[in-house]
Amino acid sequence: MAISHDHSATEPSLDEKTSLLSGQDFWSTKSAERTGIFSLVLSDGPHGVRRQRQNADNLGLYDSEPATCFPPAVALASSWDPELVERVGEALGREARALGVDVLLGPGVNIKRSPLCGRNFEYFSEDPLLSGVLGSAHVVGVQSQGVGTSVKHFAANNQETDRMRISADVDERTLREIYFPAFERIVTQARPATVMCSYNKINGTYASESHWLLTQVLREEWGFDGLVVSDWGAVGDRVAALLAGTDLEMPGTSRGTDAEVAAAVKSGELDEAVVDTAVARLRDVAGRVHADARPPAVDFEAHHRLAREAAADCLVLLKNENRTLPLAPVSRVAVIGEFAAALRFQGGGSSHVNATQVDSAVDELRALLPDARFDFAQGYDTTGRSDAALLREEAVTLAAQADTAVLVVGLREADESEGFDREHLLLPTEQIELIRAVADAAPQTAVVLLNGGVVSLENWHDEVDAVIEAWLPGQGGAGAIADVLTGRVNPSGRLAETIPLRLQDAPCYLNFPGEQGHVRYGEGVMVGYRYYETAGVAVHYPFGHGLNYTTFDQTGFHVMADGPDTATVGVTVTNTGDRYGKNLVQIYVTAPQRPVSSPARELRGFAKVALAPGESTTVEIALDRRAFAYWDIDRDDWTVAPGRYQVHLADNAHDVVATADLDLPGDKLVQPLTLDSPIRDWFGHPVAGSALTSAMLAGLTEEEAAAAAQGNADALRLLSSMPMRQFLGFLPGQLPHELLEELMEMSTASPGPIDG
Repeated sequence: MAISHDHSATEPSLDEKTSLLSGQDFWSTKSAERTGIFSLVLSDGPHGVRRQRQNADNLGLYDSEPATCFPPAVALASSWDPELVERVGEALGREARALGVDVLLGPGVNIKRSPLCGRNFEYFSEDPLLSGVLGSAHVVGVQSQGVGTSVKHFAANNQETDRMRISADVDERTLREIYFPAFERIVTQARPATVMCSYNKINGTYASESHWLLTQVLREEWGFDGLVVSDWGAVGDRVAALLAGTDLEMPGTSRGTDAEVAAAVKSGELDEAVVDTAVARLRDVAGRVHADARPPAVDFEAHHRLAREAAADCLVLLKNENRTLPLAPVSRVAVIGEFAAALRFQGGGSSHVNATQVDSAVDELRALLPDARFDFAQGYDTTGRSDAALLREEAVTLAAQADTAVLVVGLREADESEGFDREHLLLPTEQIELIRAVADAAPQTAVVLLNGGVVSLENWHDEVDAVIEAWLPGQGGAGAIADVLTGRVNPSGRLAETIPLRLQDAPCYLNFPGEQGHVRYGEGVMVGYRYYETAGVAVHYPFGHGLNYTTFDQTGFHVMADGPDTATVGVTVTNTGDRYGKNLVQIYVTAPQRPVSSPARELRGFAKVALAPGESTTVEIALDRRAFAYWDIDRDDWTVAPGRYQVHLADNAHDVVATADLDLPGDKLVQPLTLDSPIRDWFGHPVAGSALTSAMLAGLTEEEAAAAAQGNADALRLLSSMPMRQFLGFLPGQLPHELLEELMEMSTASPGPIDG
């Protein structure tokens, strides 16, 4: 267990220092007690503590101590509620402390590039802002209990296929705008104890060996002062990893890498100061996590109630025709589906939690509506050992006798897990056939989905009356499903990822999962809804979609600039229905024409508000500089283009409610000219352009100048990309070299008149 360290203790020897920087075993670090450095215990996972005391693994194969399984990130993200996520984080921190864990490995904030990624259930969203805000709340909550976090997997770990050696080939603008921002926000705003580097390569270099990634970006640009820990088994070259900025190799191995590091120091290949810095970071992190404090008592019943509350706020009501839901208090309901009795509530792999208790949706429904009659039919068998036709026939018989049929369907744990990606988005065939048969027999049909990644709604969606996306809702999910079905809780979840019509519509469809050791991120910044909205591709349900049992009005929308590149959005929200409920305010921004391709709109702010019937509140959302900026690869910096921006109030990424214009002066960019600059830059330059044109037209009559000017305009369209050096050879006369030198020198000046 970690304790506060005495910095006056004896300094460790070289061999001790190198030993400290690799694991002692699967879940703990080594100690050098005479130097005041004691062992740290690390443990999975993002949504529940997977504390293993005997057999250990990172694939969820062996047992772990009982702990609360909260909703995984795929569900929590649909809450769009950082306060709720922080409360869950606090509970996770308490349980980690009680189980003797110093660092909890999570949250996972990788972007959902493809709906096929087998680990999407551990990640929040396809959008970096939403991922970053919720990830920050998770870190703040956990670390408030004296337990460190490990934000993962840094970076561009967006698939499981070949994950330990694939090279994610991504341009820098895409990294900066899509795959880095969640990590950046968490590092700069929540100060996580550790960051976990990913298995994969980025543009040919392993993340664990990327000095640019771990030192230049993470530490020097973002100011990260914690410990960089490797993913389990992600280090191939220990010396190269240390030089890059990977401080701690996990887990403990028998490869003799400690001796390799010591030998590199003795040979001069590795400066001992690098080792000292890594040891100092380990010491500092151990001082931040208070495992020496008395372990708190954990109220597991209270945590189970929190898991249920959180799950209920995560459920997304996708469809609700003819007010099928909530269920009537006095009615006959056929509850159909194996998962209604034995809930599928979490994913497979390293985050697999030994839940303290798991409820049954059938039992919870009966408890909430004691005057209703609930009949249960298994409907399908996930093992495939039963007669599918017979199970379907039994279900249809009950459905025909009921007022409403509720089908609980979804994917098996074997269908989606860490370690492999899915091959399609379809529900099992027997479940699709069951849904269609029940919908044909029942007066009304509601479907509840349990899945860690999006599933196709084709071939059955239009035949049912209501659909609830419950994701993987954690151990309290059965109660949460019952709460929403009966109306005890008004659903307020919104999609944190798009549900496409077809897998083939996904922006990375032709570039996933790659080939011959490389995966090309050819879609660039057009990930998720950014692509669908920009390309005009229809989807089944857009990012941000979600229905409610009440109604809301959003009025008085306005935007006010409060700086050269910042603004504040205001809107009044009123609950116009007859139920308490929560509404999500979503703000998107459309940029003016820029030197780079830009999405049709991008999420730039959001707020969730809870209102009683008739109640109103005014919401204000600040838009900072980054809400309007793009990454300029020429300047190697964030840039705000001048022009008129459109700020949208929207129900989701597709449906805009109101729009306000915002004029921003932008960054006054001065592009230095050289003879290798294209002529479009020369003639379009605010300083040099008019002078160059005047020089070319000098000595001509007014009529000749007009004709020449038109000719120049035509030539510019034809030859716009030609470097000035080549263009000079096409001119009938020579431009004075001195003039070109003067213009190149003056091209760095502020716009204004020059003598020509």
